[in-house]
Amino acid sequence: MVDLEYDRAGEGGFPLLLVHGWPETRRIWARNVEPLAAAGFDVIAPDLRGFGSSPVAEDGFYDLAAHARDLAALLDRLGVSSCVCAGGDLGGGVIVDLGLRFPGLVARQVIFNSILPLLPDMPEIPRESRTAADYFLRQGRDADALAAELRTPEERVRYVAAFYGSRFWASPGSFTREEAEWHAEPFGDAEKLRAGFGNYESGLGARPLSEKPMFFEPSPIETLLLYGPDDHVIWPDFPDRAVRAFPHHVGPFVVPRAGHFLQWEQADVLNGAVRAFCRDLLL
Repeated sequence: MVDLEYDRAGEGGFPLLLVHGWPETRRIWARNVEPLAAAGFDVIAPDLRGFGSSPVAEDGFYDLAAHARDLAALLDRLGVSSCVCAGGDLGGGVIVDLGLRFPGLVARQVIFNSILPLLPDMPEIPRESRTAADYFLRQGRDADALAAELRTPEERVRYVAAFYGSRFWASPGSFTREEAEWHAEPFGDAEKLRAGFGNYESGLGARPLSEKPMFFEPSPIETLLLYGPDDHVIWPDFPDRAVRAFPHHVGPFVVPRAGHFLQWEQADVLNGAVRAFCRDLLL
C-alpha cells in the first residue's frame, strides 16, 4: 500500500471521494472541494500513487487494483465505511474496480469521460479516438524512451500542459496558459512523470499487474453519467457505451462547453449534479 496525500473538507458530512485521472492530480478538483463540502459532503480528494504529493510505489504497481487498494486503505484509515465516488479518465476505472472489489464501500458513483469496463459486446473504438490516442501507445509501450526525451522540468511540464491545450482534450478556452502549467507542474518531477506512464504500461501489458483488475463486468452500482463532448480522446459514443457498463444509471447527460476535464471546465454543473444525485444522503 501507498500512504496517499489528500485534501479534505466538510468532515462530518457524507463521504465523497474524488478520484483524478491522468494527466491530473488532486489539483483538478480545486473548483469542487469547497462547494461540495458546503453542500454537506465530507470531501476527500487524494493524489493517487505516483501523482502529485503522493509517493511513487515501491512495489512498482500502477494498475487499477493497486490504486483501488490504496483508496480502500485511505478510507479505512479515515473511518469511512461507505462513500460516494466521482471521477473521470483513469479515476473512473479505479472507482469501478473499487466498487466491485470492496462490495458496499461505494454507495453511488459519478462517472464522466472515463475509461469503461471491458465488456465483450462493446463496439469497436472509433477511428478518430484511436488517432487521438497516439500518446497512449507511446506512454504504454515506449515509456523509457519518451521519458528520456523529456530531459528538463520545463520540457516535462510543457509536454503535460499540451493535454490541457493544443491536444484539444478540453473545451477551447477552458484553461489559461498559467492554469495549464499549474496543473502540469507536479509532472515536472521526472520520477513522477515516469510513474504516471506506468498506468499506461499496466493497461497495455508492458508492466506486471498487482492482480487482475475488476473491470470485465458491468458495475451494479447506481451511477450518474455525464459527458463533456469537446473531448478529443474519449470516444464520441461514450454515452452509448456507458449505459452498457452501468445498467443502473441516471443520464447520460451531455454537458455543453466541457471536455475531458469536466470537473474544472463546468465545475458548477458537476457540483450541482452530484448534490442532486445524492440529495437524500445529505439529509
